[in-house]
Amino acid sequence: MCGIAGIVNFDGSEPSEKDLVRMMKRMRHRGPDDYGRFTENGLGLGFVRLSIIDLSEAGHQPMFSPDERYVMVYNGEIFNYIELRKELCQKGYSFQTKTDSEVLLTAYREWGEEMLPRLNGMWSCLIYDREAQTLFGARDRYGIKPFYYCLDGNRLLLASEIPSILEVMGRKPTPDEDTLFDFLVFNRTDQTEATFFREIKRMNHGHFFRLNLKNGLQEGLQPKPWYRLRDNLRAPFRNPEDFRASFSEAVGLRLRSDVPVGVCLSGGLDSSSIASILLDDYQKDELRTFSAVYGKGKTGDESDFIRLFEPRLRHMHYIYPDEKDLLNDIPTFVRAQGEPVPSTSPYAQFKVMQLASEHVTVTLDGQGADEELAGYHYFFGFYFKDLLSRGKFGRLASEMRHYHRNHRSLYGFKSLAFFMLPAALRTRARAMEKGYLDTDFFRAQRQRNSAIANELYGSGSLTESLINHFEYKLEHLLKWEDRNSMWFSLEARVPFLDHRLVEQILPAAGELIINQGMTKHILREAMKGTLPEPIRMRQDKLGFDTPQDEWFRTPLFQEYIWNLVDSPSFASRGLLDVDKVRSMYKRHLARKGHYAKEIWKWINLENWYQQFVD
Repeated sequence: MCGIAGIVNFDGSEPSEKDLVRMMKRMRHRGPDDYGRFTENGLGLGFVRLSIIDLSEAGHQPMFSPDERYVMVYNGEIFNYIELRKELCQKGYSFQTKTDSEVLLTAYREWGEEMLPRLNGMWSCLIYDREAQTLFGARDRYGIKPFYYCLDGNRLLLASEIPSILEVMGRKPTPDEDTLFDFLVFNRTDQTEATFFREIKRMNHGHFFRLNLKNGLQEGLQPKPWYRLRDNLRAPFRNPEDFRASFSEAVGLRLRSDVPVGVCLSGGLDSSSIASILLDDYQKDELRTFSAVYGKGKTGDESDFIRLFEPRLRHMHYIYPDEKDLLNDIPTFVRAQGEPVPSTSPYAQFKVMQLASEHVTVTLDGQGADEELAGYHYFFGFYFKDLLSRGKFGRLASEMRHYHRNHRSLYGFKSLAFFMLPAALRTRARAMEKGYLDTDFFRAQRQRNSAIANELYGSGSLTESLINHFEYKLEHLLKWEDRNSMWFSLEARVPFLDHRLVEQILPAAGELIINQGMTKHILREAMKGTLPEPIRMRQDKLGFDTPQDEWFRTPLFQEYIWNLVDSPSFASRGLLDVDKVRSMYKRHLARKGHYAKEIWKWINLENWYQQFVD
């Protein structure tokens, strides 16, 4: 796991070594073990290394092919590198290292861009063909590993993280108002190539590019898709046993490492399933787990579920974040993320990664399971809509009864009504919920076609909604995980996003995913007898949560928040109606509502502006 940087001068002049070094230093946390540079024909490549597989100097990058025609910098892991190496050996290639990096470079020599569908892993890479003078770049299927770029005058800047580009960009960055609107109204980002910075784009997941350096800016950078999820769906799992076998294989494949591996254990179904598979199928009795807890009875505290593993695990580690930690960590957390995040849940993960970094170098996490197995509560609305559109009225009535009996909630029914609205009304409804947007800002944005309102919320079936979550929603979660883990020089691996698993579960029949008012049905059935029963059957867990509502009512945060919303800079942004912000915070303090997510967005945005824009 590493960080990569690139500079392409389209006039062929030598890239600034000073700029390349500055880009690398800005993301040295991604690779504290080694670094390297390469410049030629107007191209500069930089690399910082976190050693995971083959810890020797043989894994140094930039890596050259034996004939020195190809030069590569690469961030990620190819988990099936052993199998690919065997296949390439049969074709006559020999290997000098035990790294997956050398396998990736050799695979490109043999297959070119056709290597991409053969890879099982997470990656972003740059490969320079010195003979043809072309630069090839690619990103993994679902966007687990980041890739950003910026056209900066007569040069192209490329990097694993946005701050590395900002470090050398020749002008002050401009906030992207479309992205800000989606963040404030929908709590969503990263559904298009846009970032919070108008000048900086991200290469979409499952895309690649080939840039002819001889042609300069004539072609521009035009990433093309090499992978479309909806075109790669396979025969679905027919039973929980088949799913379990594939899931166990995906977990096992991600154990390939020459450094210690642990699990971020939240107490929910997903991370607990990973831990249980490691214990039962791979006899990892020395497994280390890492959890954030807050005190019994507090929101987000899952200690009762986490401690169900105590009879089997000897190395369970805990961290206890509180409002003082959050307040002290805000500048560092905002800097680590580089872009705003819509709740303090990623902060909880940030603290877990900080804890894990004291003991291991690789973690396995449950990211992606909610998008894959309809884990969010609003997926009931999609399922009800699906059954209604197909005329499955008996099944619909049964599922609605089970839903209400299990959850004692109307949220699923409200979600159905919301998803039936026209896209424009969905946008308006979400904006009115917030109630604090600046009127002019909302008017300028409300007519924009949003992938969130149109595609994500407009899905016509459960399978379509899952596909759209992979296309328009999953990636921001993966971005937060990447930033949180890499800030502490950790590699985070996500078994649920093994593409073979994804491609077989998404087209599965609805009742294998939602059944009798419960989500993730096939996973629950697959883990019967393996997972502690209270965890297997729980329905109230979603990711890392925090007691943020209470934190923002403490005297400590009251002083901080009032100072922030009363500051001239906060009022100058043109995004929020300050009077309505004050009114909402007063309601929060009076317990007339719980608005912590909105309050955090105000805090995060202002700190982001101050660090990255002002």
